Amino acid sequence: MEKNYINTYKQSVEDPEGFWGEAAEALVWDKKWDQVLDASNAPFYHWFSGGMLNTCYNAVDRHVDEGRADQNALIYDSPVTNTKQTYTFRELQGEVARLAGVLKSNGVEKGDRVLVYMPMIPQAVIGMLACARIGAVHSVVFGGFAAAELATRIDDAKPKIVLSASCGIEIERIIQYKPLLDKAIELSSHKPANTIIFQRPQAEAQMLDGRDLDWSSACEKADPAACVSVAATDPLYILYTSGTTGIPKGVVRDNGGHAVAMLWTMKNIYNVQPGEIYWAASDVGWVVGHSYIVYAPLLNGNTTVIYEGKPVFTPDAGAFWRVIEEHDISVMFTAPTAFRAIKKEDPNGELLKKYDLSHFRALFLAGERCDPPTLAWAENLLNVPVIDHWWQTETAWAIAANCLGIEQLPVKAGSPACAVPGYQVDVLDNDGQAVADGDIGSIMIKLPMPPGCLPTLWNDDERFVDSYLSTYPGYYLTGDAGYKDEDGYIWVMSRIDDIINVAGHRLSTGAIEEVIAEHPDVAECAVIGADDALKGELPVGLIVLKSGVERGDGEIEKEIISLVREKIGPVCAFKKVVIAARLPKTRSGKILRGTMKKIADCKTYKMPATIDDPAILDEIKIVLKSIGYA
Repeated sequence: MEKNYINTYKQSVEDPEGFWGEAAEALVWDKKWDQVLDASNAPFYHWFSGGMLNTCYNAVDRHVDEGRADQNALIYDSPVTNTKQTYTFRELQGEVARLAGVLKSNGVEKGDRVLVYMPMIPQAVIGMLACARIGAVHSVVFGGFAAAELATRIDDAKPKIVLSASCGIEIERIIQYKPLLDKAIELSSHKPANTIIFQRPQAEAQMLDGRDLDWSSACEKADPAACVSVAATDPLYILYTSGTTGIPKGVVRDNGGHAVAMLWTMKNIYNVQPGEIYWAASDVGWVVGHSYIVYAPLLNGNTTVIYEGKPVFTPDAGAFWRVIEEHDISVMFTAPTAFRAIKKEDPNGELLKKYDLSHFRALFLAGERCDPPTLAWAENLLNVPVIDHWWQTETAWAIAANCLGIEQLPVKAGSPACAVPGYQVDVLDNDGQAVADGDIGSIMIKLPMPPGCLPTLWNDDERFVDSYLSTYPGYYLTGDAGYKDEDGYIWVMSRIDDIINVAGHRLSTGAIEEVIAEHPDVAECAVIGADDALKGELPVGLIVLKSGVERGDGEIEKEIISLVREKIGPVCAFKKVVIAARLPKTRSGKILRGTMKKIADCKTYKMPATIDDPAILDEIKIVLKSIGYA
């Protein structure tokens, strides 16, 4: 059968066991599975039941055994410390095995949890792989997270050991991690037996006798640990995502299905071959870091990049171009917000002229909807395919994408293209019925979801069902709203909560943002639905201007209101737009629209744990007050 998108997709949904069973053959298994898909306890589906393997072996040792020992596995590039370092697969194997030996000698066994609270340094990746090596379950928490939030994760995961570093660095600011970790342990009811601290020269941590171990000296004395075979259905990691109740949800990832999916995506979605250099500009604290800094590229025999820096200010908006040129990167993955930041600082792309990117093949964007103007700007600047794709922490990999390794489909700006093989995506109305092409509804995934997606939440099957599977029987709730067009392209317009009701008309904030982003002076924007006594809700636009734009007297605001009325119509009653210096975001780049709506409506809100800079919310309050809100 010819390998194209339609044939591949059809096979994946008509014969999922055959499809994923074939994909699984690309891994090294200690014992083959008894069943590809175990549906005996639906809706708790399990992939590759009865199979045994080790994820670390497949990501590291395998490449040493099969001839890639001297290929670089990791490139560490840190403009904030002016440091560059490489690890071959052989060197990585040694580092991982020794740290795994430290964990074992301190009582960590298969199934025990280890919390990882680290900056973007090689030791974060080494720590994750060391856990996988001995069958321990790692739970990475973004470095610098507040002590109270860290404490909730310690209490839920109950780690035997915490891996951390003395500090992290945000551009020029040093954030000492150890005091935050000490406070979190003090606040938590569960007390880890030990912490293992990697001392960085920028700030030395004070160590507590009897509990805290020095990373480097402990590894020097350790006996290397061998890989431990685990069940395919055993957990590899727990990754916490925010919950509506304020209690974080522990997304569980299994070993077998995850490894199969990760390896499959590198060749089929990203079109990256073993030996190539691949860069996901994210953080190991997020799912992108787990999937595409650590596991997927290493499973595929790629060199992966650990970048401790920003898209701008480290030192300038040409930072990404330097990394791509210097390390000969073929394919890159980052968030749209990173490119909006670059566009804001260097709107004409002048800094790119200093670098040779002739070897660069494709840019992938995900994490937040990519507005068409940003996508077009990146396409024109880089002259390579720019691929928007859509996925979630819960899925670990793309739900919808233009799969370059299968068949490159025409790009439709604003859409992440079609459902990836393995996913059956439907758009449903409030009664659970499929809507017509072009009509907005809830985007749902038919069960069972493909390998790699969460099988449940940590120690909370009931919450898993309530949060994700109870809206419509037989479907997973993505929480996103949008539509499908006549070609099967999926258009993710906003979160379901961001669909606003203006005098009975359901409108997507994403659609309004798309129009605003077309204005040549706008770097980025957000639209929220503010409460209105007459119409229910009214859209309010917040915009950030490109650097160098200085027009005043409300000219830009008037132009934007006119543009929205022209493109969407008077039905949306768009009359209020205000310029902000910046927008509140999570550290992964998602704009905090829900929090801004609560500020506009004068409602109490909980400070988001993942907010990049809490002070920005006071700025937003002042901006919204200037137009009659907050």
